[in-house]
Amino acid sequence: MPKVGIVMGSDSDLKVMSKAAAMLEKLGIDYEMTIISAHREPDVFFEWAKAAEGKGIKVIIAGAGMAAHLPGMCAALFPMPVVGVPMSGKNLGGEDALFSIVQMPPGIPVATVAIDGGMNAAILAAKILATSDEELLGRLKEYSKEMKETVQAKAARLDEIGYEEYLK
Repeated sequence: MPKVGIVMGSDSDLKVMSKAAAMLEKLGIDYEMTIISAHREPDVFFEWAKAAEGKGIKVIIAGAGMAAHLPGMCAALFPMPVVGVPMSGKNLGGEDALFSIVQMPPGIPVATVAIDGGMNAAILAAKILATSDEELLGRLKEYSKEMKETVQAKAARLDEIGYEEYLK
């Protein structure tokens, strides 16, 4: 049963949103992913967002660029957490999407990650789910340990060979 719904407004968002899917897979979290344009097919979007809870989805990760209405509309229709991922764009570098997603009206919050932050959106969704899932919490702790070990290995290599050799 899916626990996270990943939705994006365009296939051009797939490069970023696939990072969310990959992280959810790494953490052993079920998800479903789809492309729905809130502007071009609002009836399909409304149906998907309203049915999400009944499908066992506990968190939605919604990616959008430009006007970025998709995350906010998810939050308006879905009663559980929504994480918005603003997409970089050709005109304003994603700042338009970022501002659109974070500036939600009172009562319709959307947790928002960095522009093109698909991976962090998945980690945030996992942390939300981990509040009631001890096994997932353990996997998140293991992931944090892996990140620490990776940084420590890089630091040891830098100490060993020096920065000039490290950069080659």
